[in-house]
Amino acid sequence: MKDRTEKAREFFKDDIYATEATGIVIEEAKDNYARCSLVLDRRHKNANGQVMGGVLFTLADFAVAAALNDGEGAPFVSLSADIQFLRPAKGTVLTAETAVVKAGKTVCFMEAVITDDLGTKTAKLTGTWIKAG
Repeated sequence: MKDRTEKAREFFKDDIYATEATGIVIEEAKDNYARCSLVLDRRHKNANGQVMGGVLFTLADFAVAAALNDGEGAPFVSLSADIQFLRPAKGTVLTAETAVVKAGKTVCFMEAVITDDLGTKTAKLTGTWIKAG
């Protein structure tokens, strides 16, 4: 029997943008929790040498998706999301961890915090996800 992390990895294997183009890895997934990571390289940087905001958003959004979905039942999808960019990443690896702010049967309010491998909090995403179908 597959554990929750394996189920999430299997479910998201075809999410090519997040997993292949961006390089995000699901480290751990539980009900309403996930930790995803990303090894930074030059494709993630803007002209100023900083991590692109879209990379941070994608990492956080994907982590929430991994926390809420494992391929069983109707999926949760983003209804709205807001991100605050706190500090530039200084390290070489980013990690997003999720938390439930309020969970319902069809709507969840979630947050994801992104830190680098030096402990710098770089961004925080909050948003609402709704069960499709």
